[in-house]
Amino acid sequence: MSSLPRWKRRDSRTPVARRLQLRHGEGDRRHLTSLQGLAALSLDALSSVAYGPEEIALVLAGAGALAVGATLPITLVIVGLLMVLVFSYRQVIAAHPQGGGSYGVAKENLGERVSMLAAAALIVDYVLTVAVSLAAGAASLASAFPVLAPYLTETCLVGLALLTAVNLYGISDSARVLMLPTALFVVCVVGVVILGLARSQSAAVVGAPMAVPVTETLGVLLVLKAFSSGCSSLTGIEAIANGVPMFREPRTGRARRAELILGLLLGSMLLGLALLIRRDHVQPREGVTILSQLVAGSYGTGWAYYATNIVVTLGLALAANTSFGGLPVLLSLLARDNRLPHLFALRTERPVYRYGVAVVGVLAAVLLIAVGGLTHKLIPMFAIGVFIGFTISQVGMVERWWRLRPPRWLGNAVLNGIGAILTCVAALVLLVSKFREGAWVVVIVVPLLMLLFARIQRYYTEVGAELGTGRTPAKPSGPAGTAGPEKLVIIPVAAVTAMTERALSAALALGGEVVAVTVCFDSAGADRMREQWARWDPGVRLETIVNPHRTVVHPVLEYVRAADATGRRVIVLIPLIEPRHFRYRILHNQRGLFMALVLREHLDVVVALLPFRLRM
Repeated sequence: MSSLPRWKRRDSRTPVARRLQLRHGEGDRRHLTSLQGLAALSLDALSSVAYGPEEIALVLAGAGALAVGATLPITLVIVGLLMVLVFSYRQVIAAHPQGGGSYGVAKENLGERVSMLAAAALIVDYVLTVAVSLAAGAASLASAFPVLAPYLTETCLVGLALLTAVNLYGISDSARVLMLPTALFVVCVVGVVILGLARSQSAAVVGAPMAVPVTETLGVLLVLKAFSSGCSSLTGIEAIANGVPMFREPRTGRARRAELILGLLLGSMLLGLALLIRRDHVQPREGVTILSQLVAGSYGTGWAYYATNIVVTLGLALAANTSFGGLPVLLSLLARDNRLPHLFALRTERPVYRYGVAVVGVLAAVLLIAVGGLTHKLIPMFAIGVFIGFTISQVGMVERWWRLRPPRWLGNAVLNGIGAILTCVAALVLLVSKFREGAWVVVIVVPLLMLLFARIQRYYTEVGAELGTGRTPAKPSGPAGTAGPEKLVIIPVAAVTAMTERALSAALALGGEVVAVTVCFDSAGADRMREQWARWDPGVRLETIVNPHRTVVHPVLEYVRAADATGRRVIVLIPLIEPRHFRYRILHNQRGLFMALVLREHLDVVVALLPFRLRM
């Protein structure tokens, strides 16, 4: 008789599958609806209206006060590019529901090296998004409360710590936290536009006049600089495509809807603010931002002025949440492709990629400390990574349309081709014009990240060859395990490799019944594992547990708990990879050690570790 009678079994060598029973509070409910996804992943793009139009005006002011009026036509071009990108990323979402954005597009359509470039650019952009958003929020708060001006770095780090804690708790919970601030931000900015256009003149003027020296004429080069600077308003629109796996089913439909809403909201706000700048002849002024001037012009300088500025500050600070939602997903995709340590693919039951969230927090903190929390030191690096990703994504989709040629493919290819040209021009102009101001950092960091990806991928390839991944190992040695009431040896396994063969041989030598347990993240993976096990036929039964939440420790713990409840003496034998050099340990997720710790803490079973020492 089976030791676990409530699960269907066949003979002792037949793989058996079961689906993990979800605990209370788990399941699709913890994924995002369209509106929750909009709140969690798009506040970075929406809040960019606080600095995007100002960047355009600051560049144009170098050609005189009248030149600032060109903000409107430049914004019209940017909004046109925005809509091209929105429709393009809706196509990306449909074609790549697993997420990854430009990385997923490049990996499928443009090859290995280009996909590494896309991933490196996205990582740089995500980290800078956190730093820029928090720095801009701190600067805006210090404008309203000058006492905070000497403590910009500290203000940034406090906001970063809060965001990190919220996201470690769970992305869906942070989405609920962000629903109200996002709605307030949109309402306040839309209110500024509507009331401002309804007034015949500004209600109030804030800030002192600023002397901006005229250094050049309004020519093509200046317009290109203003365009590329204003394109900072487009950062963040790819985050929804990167985070598709976080949406509820149907994921692609919800994500595409959120992307469209984002484009309509952002485009409307940008055009409205540009109209006000042109109509009211708004110029850069000392001590206030362009948006603050527009707020005063619409609401006056009463309580509504201060309330709106506080909401804008909160929106800028929380915009950093875009990276906490998108970057951990990207890191998990890179880990599954063997380009980053596998621990980034691990996820808790909430579900959260906590290692990815922690990395976002640490890198952003280092960057903020390095620049002293000053926004202007981050802006030159900010948009370059994004436009590299935009261009790669557009070119990849053109390649996809050309290769597959579905109905209406030519129109889609033309749309993506125009977008690729525009984003490439913006990236080149921004890189050249801002190179000495800090853009050179991106030129160094991106190739270093690509080198890191390549080195890690080569290491995992060599480890796979040593483990015999993809090859059927020898039969395990030792006496055949026999079912009995006295002893059950459980072996958690991940694949059919030489390490699995060694673990089964050691378990068979212990005597008693031996069972291997594997956790798969979908039914297809479970089927593949059962087929490989059946071909190998080691004489040991395989239990497959399907857990779509991509966690392993909890399902194994519940399995062992059920086995222990039968009264048999249970031994859990956990095989571990042990690299020869200490520096390689981070490349192995150490999940076995954590599993052993959890089992010892919760159950009175024998837990043994079996190291598999690599030669490298």
